[in-house]
Parts: sequence; C-alpha cells; structure tokens
Amino acid sequence: MPDKPDIVLVLADDMGFSDIGCYGGEVHTPHLDRLAASGARLTQFYNTARCSPSRASLLTGLHPHQTGIGILNYDDTPDGYPGTLNESCVTIAEALRPAGYGTYLSGKWHLSSELRTPSDSWPTRRGFDRFYGTLAGAGSFFQPATLTRGEQNIEHEAFEDGFYYTDAISDNAVSFVREHHAKRAADPMFLYVAYTAPHWPLHALDEDIARYADRFSAGWDELRRKRLQRLISMGIIDENWALTERDPAAPAWQDAPDKEWEALRMAVYAAQIDRMDQGIGRIVDELEATGRLADTLFVFLSDNGGCAEEMPPETAKEFVTAFVDFAPTTRDGREVVPGNVPNLDPGPETTYATYGTAWANLSNTPFREYKHWIHEGGIATPLIVHWPQGLGTAPTVRTSAHQLTDVMATALDVAGVEYPAEHGERSILPLEGHSMLPALRGAPEDPRRLLFWEHEGNAGVRRGQWKLVRKYGQPWELYDMRQDRTELHDVASKHPELVEELAAAYADWAQRCGVLPRERVLEIYAERGHGLPT
Repeated sequence: MPDKPDIVLVLADDMGFSDIGCYGGEVHTPHLDRLAASGARLTQFYNTARCSPSRASLLTGLHPHQTGIGILNYDDTPDGYPGTLNESCVTIAEALRPAGYGTYLSGKWHLSSELRTPSDSWPTRRGFDRFYGTLAGAGSFFQPATLTRGEQNIEHEAFEDGFYYTDAISDNAVSFVREHHAKRAADPMFLYVAYTAPHWPLHALDEDIARYADRFSAGWDELRRKRLQRLISMGIIDENWALTERDPAAPAWQDAPDKEWEALRMAVYAAQIDRMDQGIGRIVDELEATGRLADTLFVFLSDNGGCAEEMPPETAKEFVTAFVDFAPTTRDGREVVPGNVPNLDPGPETTYATYGTAWANLSNTPFREYKHWIHEGGIATPLIVHWPQGLGTAPTVRTSAHQLTDVMATALDVAGVEYPAEHGERSILPLEGHSMLPALRGAPEDPRRLLFWEHEGNAGVRRGQWKLVRKYGQPWELYDMRQDRTELHDVASKHPELVEELAAAYADWAQRCGVLPRERVLEIYAERGHGLPT
C-alpha cells in the first residue's frame, strides 16, 4: 500500500444544497449517506456559482478569474477572459504527479476553449495520466458531444447499446482504480470524477425514474417545508433561520397546472442523482475491495446551486443550438424535441428539458436564488469528507465556512506536498486556499478570514458572521450569517461602516485577482454581436 493517502474528488453538476438524503433531500443516495455516516458533512462550504469557474477554482486553489476562466470556457481575448486554463495556475494533478501520484479523470472537463483539437489546457496536458470524458459542458446523456479518451475523440462509442453517460463515467472511474491498483499498487492515486448529472437535459433511465413515481406529487411547497425540518433535525440548518418564501416566479403548488408532468420533471432530476449515487457506490466498493478505502480522502460536492434556467419551447431550439453542441436527432434517427413542453414526458433521448425555477427552489431549500448568483442558493453546496485513517469514522457536522480554493490546499496538506512556485518553466500564482484539515478535526473558525466571489457582476464577500452580497447593478446587502443565513433581513442600513469596509476589501480583491468589470464584459459581447453565454 502507498505511504501517502489516495485522494478521490467527486463533483456533481448543477445539484442543489439539499437534494441528497444526508442533506435532507428525497433522493435515494445510500452510498453518499454511508460516506457521511462515517465522515464529515460541512454546512457552510461554498462553490463559485457556475460550472467552469467552479471547476477552475476547485482544481487550482485559485479564484477562477486568476486562471483565465472568469465566466465560461469561451474565448473573449484579447480584452476579455480567455476562457481556458492559463499558464499561471497549476492543477491538483500537476502538483501531485511529481510526488508519485497516478492521476486520473473521468467525466466533464469544461476548462478549455478548444473542444476538439488537443491544446495545452486539455486534461492530458494539465497533469492527468488518463482521461475519459467530455471537453464540453452540457449535453445529451445518450450521445455526449466531445466524448474523448486521452486525446482521441470517441463519440462513436455512445452509439453502443446501453450507453448512458453517467454510467460510463462511473465505469471508467472504477476501471482507473482497478488498473492503478493492479499496476501501481504501491503508488498513491488522485482520481477526479466529474459527473454531468443532474445538469439538464433531463435524461434518465426508466428503471430509475420509476423509483420516484409519486415521490414529488405533494408539490414544492410542502416538500420545502419538510426538507427544512429534516435539515434542522440533522444539525445542518439552525432552527432560527426561517425558510425563504417560494420564488415569486413559481405558482403555489395548488395553483400549478400540469401537476403530474411537473412532478415527473423532478422525478427525472432525482433519477439522475440516484444513478450517480449508484456509480459512486461502485467506486467506493472498488476502493474497498483493493484495501484502499481506509486511507482515501474522499470528497463529494456540487459545482453550483440548483439551476433555475427555463427552456420554453418557443425559444429552446435557438438556445440549445447557440450554446450547446446539440444533436437534433437521436442515435437511431428520431427527432429530439428541445424545451419544457407540458405533458411531453422528460427523460428519454428524444427530449431535452430542464426542471425549472420551482423545483430549483426546492433543491436549494432553505435558501433563495440559484446558479449564477452569490446569494446562498447559488453558492452553497453539500460537502462530504470521508477519510477513516486520517479523520476517524465518527459522524461529524462542521460549520466552519470554506470555499473551493480550500480543496486543493487540503489535498496537498493530506499528501504532504508543497504548493509549487513554479511548474516547469511556468511561474505559478500563490495559492489562495487554506487547508480544511484543522477545521475537519474540530479547530475553531478564523473569524478574520475573508471569502470572495464574483460571477457575471454578482458579487460577495464574507468575514466571520457577516456576508456582503449584491446582484449586478443593485446595492450591496448585508446579512448576519449567524442569525439569518437564509438572507431575509438586510441590515446594510444599520451597519454602514461595515458595508464600506467589506466593500473596500472586495474591491481590492477584485483588482488583485483580475475581475473584469461587468460593464466591460457586456461591451465585449455587444461589440462582437453575439449573445451572452449561458
């Protein structure tokens, strides 16, 4: 067995704070629940509100703007973000490989503006020995575009009978564990598993959907209230934090049309998570079978909050053809219908739908807002840490606030590897994150530490109990996270000096980390005559 711990990092895509069972949700996730039952759950861990930026921060320990990924993997140079990993950062894989780690990635990359021609920002050139997955972001679960092994396009493999991308990601992750143990048993392993589940489109297998028949028929209002009570009973949410109101864009469940279809949308979303959990179970089983699980740091989280993006049928085709590598027909030639069409059952390959605002509101219980925003619904993620040999097996709930930059710092701390000042001939920016190991072992939170976020002009900064946050073009809001984590009582007018102090800290950070003013980003898009990325 290796003398350094293995590290397995599992990322869900567009999954809300309270969807999985051990965070209060209705989705059947026994394998994640098992890890939580003998590990730690963090209640205040934060992502970066969007797919590509979160991945960039997660893998580099830097803020996404520093890595060149300020919005998504779109090239807006020379004036905007390059949309591709730059030379000033180093990935976890690049840092661990010189220390003897085998490095593997199965799943979504989404960190290169070049999707089909190998470039210096592809995973195989950023520290990963083996890669199976997609370079692009969203796409069909039945025929994913940019499917690649190493640097070879293998989209044709999706035409094989029974192909389903979530299973393929899990299968290849299991194979990487098995092959590493067979060939390099004495070497440590870093495995990054980046699922596309449960990102739209709502694609799931019939057997998984059937498991959720009638599970959501009570509707979003009642289910939000029940989730809150479970979160309180689990010690994840304080009973004094009130549940946010239903999103004003969503009707009361009793007034919602097409209730059966609505419940099915959430059932398909749940089925996507369920299938991911099944795959995680197979990965855990393989680690256990090889005797490696006890000394594996296993981390699970989501890249942003639940996604409220709607896909109305009248504009859906224009949307998906503009921003997604969309296949208009299935593998056997049937038409794919994009959009949320009432009474057209989501799930099969012939559909391409989202679950919408009301269900995203449930996913983010008890918070408000969603993916894209820096309010809690956009950036709060479940985070499970399991490492029996390093943290024991007593179930714990940790309340210290952390963000994505801390994952790399923790991984290097666990591995006993120094963060490099250089990598090859590249000078690397200093690490922004802090190791979470002291907090995971019960150390108190540093009340002076500052956490920062920016995405599409939405911005935030947190220090201790105070969080300053705003939507683009709107005034700063101030919330006391000890008393009001659901952000219902803006106290900015009561603490103007604190608002000014935190706003100044944010401005300094934004300048240091290369955050482009949103106005300039909008100018770039207007000058080039194309729409905003989604």
